[in-house]
Amino acid sequence: MNREEAEKRILKLRDLINDYRYHYHVLDESIMSEAAADSLKHELSLLEEQYPDLITPDSPTQRVAGKPLDKFSKITHEKRMISLADVFSEEEIKDWITRNEKLIPGGKIEEFFTDIKMDGLACSLKYRDGVFYQAVTRGDGLVGEDVTLNVKTIENVPLKIDADEVEVRGEIVIFKKDFELLNEKQRKNGEAEFANPRNLAAGSIRQLDPKVAASRPLKFIAYDLVTPDSSTWAEAYERLREFGFQTSNEDHVFKFAEMSKMFRYIHELDDYRKGLKFNTDGMVIKINDRAVYDRLGIVGKTPRGAVAFKFPAEESTTVVKDIVISIGRTGAATPVAILEPVVVAGTTVRHASLHNADEIARLDVRIGDTVIIYKAGDIIPQVKEVLLTLRPEGTSSFDYEKALKEQYPELEFERPAGEVVYRVKGESSDVILKRAIEYYASKPALNIEGLGEKNVEALIDTGLVNSIADLYRLREGDVAKLERFGAISARNLITAIDVSRKPKLAKFITALGIRHVGAATAVSLARRFKSLNALIEASEEELLSIDDIGKVVAESILAWFSDEDNLKMLTELQELGVEVQSESDAVLPLAGKSYIVTGTLASMGREEAEDKLRELGATVTSSVTKNTTALIVGEKPGKSKTDKAEKLGIGTMGEAEFLRLINEEE
Repeated sequence: MNREEAEKRILKLRDLINDYRYHYHVLDESIMSEAAADSLKHELSLLEEQYPDLITPDSPTQRVAGKPLDKFSKITHEKRMISLADVFSEEEIKDWITRNEKLIPGGKIEEFFTDIKMDGLACSLKYRDGVFYQAVTRGDGLVGEDVTLNVKTIENVPLKIDADEVEVRGEIVIFKKDFELLNEKQRKNGEAEFANPRNLAAGSIRQLDPKVAASRPLKFIAYDLVTPDSSTWAEAYERLREFGFQTSNEDHVFKFAEMSKMFRYIHELDDYRKGLKFNTDGMVIKINDRAVYDRLGIVGKTPRGAVAFKFPAEESTTVVKDIVISIGRTGAATPVAILEPVVVAGTTVRHASLHNADEIARLDVRIGDTVIIYKAGDIIPQVKEVLLTLRPEGTSSFDYEKALKEQYPELEFERPAGEVVYRVKGESSDVILKRAIEYYASKPALNIEGLGEKNVEALIDTGLVNSIADLYRLREGDVAKLERFGAISARNLITAIDVSRKPKLAKFITALGIRHVGAATAVSLARRFKSLNALIEASEEELLSIDDIGKVVAESILAWFSDEDNLKMLTELQELGVEVQSESDAVLPLAGKSYIVTGTLASMGREEAEDKLRELGATVTSSVTKNTTALIVGEKPGKSKTDKAEKLGIGTMGEAEFLRLINEEE
């Protein structure tokens, strides 16, 4: 086949493969067998290999292309990516309608547009001259991450469309059936199962190697056509489908002139939503006229012209095994019920928020009680009711102040007048936040250079940082304007923060600042649970099975991972590109050995030396015992340690021998 013949054949192959892709991945129907399609793809690949100058960015062979990235680039959205306010009842929807009708000419909303709310990762796709060229995550709504190579691997994303300049927004998801098949494969391979479709979809898109994303059954479901303009949402959806995009409501009614009919449809959807291909917890309602929608504007991060109606919560019963109290970043003490694991709304629930001492007293929740729990769009489920007839004999009311003293003996608490929440006495929320970020950035944790005490104060006092997650939203230009910074120091800080986006699991656990969890305990947790998700899901029994963890430490860990604010922060960090590295299953070379570092080392600080030993599997302790493998001795060592080592016959090694040890093992 000469070049001219090859070019004609390539064009025909691309058209046929794209047609197959559209029918199979968008319409969920097949026009040929998968084997036949694979054969066509193989032929196309061979022809493009023979004539590489004929390869174009929209060729089906280019879905997985390029080397893994070092990091994701930041991209500023031309038009802000917004979030939606939640409503939970017909009355709240009516209130939303009434508020908007007061603000629009004529005082009447003519038509509503609805769409099934999907639980995935929001992303914006851009096309130039009809060819896909960029995909950007939502990020903070103003700035997102360039994930083009990963989104390019999603089979239902068209690489070429019949239009010029186009921006499409949508949700990247994994269908329920595909998720179940993926977990079945994980089980067969003896590998850990994935927690839920939403986290897997988000995590897949944030892999630096596009081959990982390509191996996952991701789907892009479009929900907005930013450009070109459309007069109504209904028209926008029609054009999206004409361009070849999949939308979530293709088989459902989505325009309503009458509120009563819209309510009826929402309730009908609640009845059959479990049969849908994807997970949903609600319905998006928009004013269909986009000119009116745009004119109403945005309040905070949410548009006035749309809301997300959340379906009634799913409920289940379980037993309260314990009540622990979490200290949040503002110093507020929040009680959490530790539950017998139970599946609610498709996820395993182990914790439920009890809000405050008054709520515990109102419900009269006791350890050992059987309770009804429910989920209503919240990260942490809630306790709805105590089933008193199932209460065990001999239980007593939960004494909140006594529990505070037992769980946090070193702290004092107060309940300010007019508030329902107990707080750490004498500590402001800013002071607690500053300490949390300083520790997050410290050497034992993520070691972010440039985030010392004074710089942390400057970032928080000027309002640039209001949470740990905000560190990853910082932009060089904003930092450079601060009094303590210039262009170079701002650039260095942003670079150092970017380096911390892929922390090792043990370091990240340390950085969270969980009470009673230092570097050594963090290493034990990382080795036991291997991944952050597994640690989040850990039970009290699993925590107590670790040698150096007792009930106080276990309760502290459970409380931290049961706190709604903490879980929201972890989700934010993930969405901002922080990828915690899972622990390897490989046997580490110094596993089972125990060392002590004493004195000053010339080549590194003591903390760094201890970190290197832990990374190689060793245990690092502070006191010499008969189980100590060796004492690592620097300048001016502690005499009590060297004397005891000599008495017990424990060997010592100097700095040169220590460096040889870690270099050989690394």
